[in-house]
Amino acid sequence: MSRDDSIYQQLRSHLAYLNLGAAAEALPNQLDRARANKTGHTEFLEALLRIEVDATEARRWEGRMRFANFPAPWTIDDFDFTAQPSVDEALIRELATCSYLADATNVLFIGPPGVGKTMLAIALGHAAIDTGHRVYYTTAADLAARCRKAALEGRWEPTMRFFNGPSVLIVDELGYLPMPAEDAAALFQVISRRYLKGSIILTTNLGVASWGDIFTDTTIAAAMLDRLLHKSVVVSIDGDSYRLRSHQAQARKRRPKGDSD
Repeated sequence: MSRDDSIYQQLRSHLAYLNLGAAAEALPNQLDRARANKTGHTEFLEALLRIEVDATEARRWEGRMRFANFPAPWTIDDFDFTAQPSVDEALIRELATCSYLADATNVLFIGPPGVGKTMLAIALGHAAIDTGHRVYYTTAADLAARCRKAALEGRWEPTMRFFNGPSVLIVDELGYLPMPAEDAAALFQVISRRYLKGSIILTTNLGVASWGDIFTDTTIAAAMLDRLLHKSVVVSIDGDSYRLRSHQAQARKRRPKGDSD
């Protein structure tokens, strides 16, 4: 074995020992490219390590996406702002920069079913993941059920720490079902512990004035709103249902030519 071959094998061994698998795999091609282009040592090393950095970030991004528990992989570009003119596109794109996370500002999407609240909430969550933040999605009903189970099994504190951990907690579909006092208290605990520490993106079909209809305890409703609205961006959405509009569009496509409304 020549000296160059020995050094090459040692380099591969060093990369493997340091768990730099992507760099080790790219090493032969990068060496060939460096020889062909007469690349300097510093430039060669930067290019090799950049491959490892990119691979590491891709793995971390995939891990954040798995953790997020999204029901769909929506992004801002999937939302049709022209079909929902009540939504301020400039505001949503500003929120997608994630600057609101710096001071734990909350985002509330309020509107009737089907207008795109969940899509926008997940899209903002996706944007947060892209900028390196941890996000977790849950419906209000699932959050309450998980907290009930945790209380019965003696895992209340670990569950509270779990919901307090992500930079962004998305709580979807608040108000579709009434919440008994026990569930409302659990949701209040999550909101209270995240207050001024982590952002909540919440979607609801009821305006804040109607939150007393969701909870049997109006005191808890007022306390939740106090914490959520202290630092918040409220996005009210009007208009037709996305799903209904999509169904009507598909029906028009299937309709035989010559038929009229």
